[in-house]
Amino acid sequence: MLFVTFQFAFFFLALLLLLRLSSRRRALGNPILLAASLLFYALWIPAYLPLLLATVGINYALLRGMTACEPRSPRRRAYLTGSIVFTISLLLYFKYAAFLVESAFPFLAQLAGAVPIPDVLLPLGISFYSFQIVSLAVDTYREDGPVIEGLSHYALYIAFFPQLIAGPILRGRELLPQLSAGAQPNSKRFRRGAWLLALGVTKKLVLADFLLAPFADSVFEMPGVANARFHWVALYAFAFQIYFDFSGYTDIARGLALWIGFELPENFHEPYLSRNPSEFWRRWHITLSRWLRDYLYIPLGGNRAGGSRSLLNLMLTMLLGGLWHGAAWNFIVWGGLHGLLLIAHRPWRTPGPSERAPGWRDAPHIFLNFHFVCLAWVFFRTPDLAAAGNFLSALWLPGELSGWPLLALGSVALSAALHVIERLLRLRSEQVQAWFAARPARAYLEASLFGVVLGTAILVSGAGSEFLYFQF
Repeated sequence: MLFVTFQFAFFFLALLLLLRLSSRRRALGNPILLAASLLFYALWIPAYLPLLLATVGINYALLRGMTACEPRSPRRRAYLTGSIVFTISLLLYFKYAAFLVESAFPFLAQLAGAVPIPDVLLPLGISFYSFQIVSLAVDTYREDGPVIEGLSHYALYIAFFPQLIAGPILRGRELLPQLSAGAQPNSKRFRRGAWLLALGVTKKLVLADFLLAPFADSVFEMPGVANARFHWVALYAFAFQIYFDFSGYTDIARGLALWIGFELPENFHEPYLSRNPSEFWRRWHITLSRWLRDYLYIPLGGNRAGGSRSLLNLMLTMLLGGLWHGAAWNFIVWGGLHGLLLIAHRPWRTPGPSERAPGWRDAPHIFLNFHFVCLAWVFFRTPDLAAAGNFLSALWLPGELSGWPLLALGSVALSAALHVIERLLRLRSEQVQAWFAARPARAYLEASLFGVVLGTAILVSGAGSEFLYFQF
């Protein structure tokens, strides 16, 4: 985490330089931002920067070839196929080669003896930028995306450093028009970004790393050793840990983007107040859910086939969504469980998203859905299916479940309270920011407040840990 903190501190200075140059000569903004983004990526593992550049260059050439063809022509389709196959092949090799060999090892061993398993280090952010490349290629083929102005324009869309590592997964229409217009920083955006940055750092360093991770890790790493109540507390702790870790990263990414004058989409919206599985996936990792819907579920046939075929499409989408998170069978099981939940909820699903805010009458539905999600998290957190089985077994040890109802109700109440606080911060943030901006003395007070928040977060967290989604 200290290394990541250094990266963000370094790029904060680069951002100040960018803001200063962009205010005088706007044309310098995007080239400086692209250079800073590539340098940011190279600080992780320099050897993988050429891979990113080659991926960007080849896909840009295929994209240009596609735009030069007639709409829906065979050549245009061939360029699209080439872009998807090339990008997904790289993702399969670096992320899934070892998993595929290990899964097939019992069969291959009988044929060819010992089979070497590739030892490949996963390139940082490859899952996220691969999905962005595919989405833009498909949108371009459909003539549903903005115009690409040049190689640097395309490269910056892929390598835009605030979200390069762990999203949000952007669509071309969300970022490319902003890149065309150039960075547009202002005091209001800077203030919004500072609030998001403070919130994100607090979520990550204080709540996820300092308060929740030590206990969750200690129980998950030795499933079955502690009693059932400890396992339930660890289950709830991890549910909150992964939320604060990932949503904290998104807040930091959005805050940094605002500092340099760009808007990134929201990626989480009170997910643990969801009343059913479908609503959960509209509130959790929103940009991934949207990608899976638009570029996987709908192309598979979506609801058009009706009946059992639409249920199969839904299950395939969730299985592949689980596999996207990690090359292991436990991630496939995690995705499959969510697929089963979505299928089970399908008969009671109402068309379109519900706009009604959760209320007291929704408490039983929120309670059940929260626990379904938490139990599925076991397969996400444990290293393999055996460890997941041990942990789940330990949750139901006879004679050790006294007090569990209070723990369960308390965990849901805490989740609701934290989400309500987030909602109030979001709804009232503009009024609070306007109050601070009204007078210079209040602006100094605001700056001091942020300094105290960030300093406290760093001090209590120590070295901290990497963001959980860095491994994906």
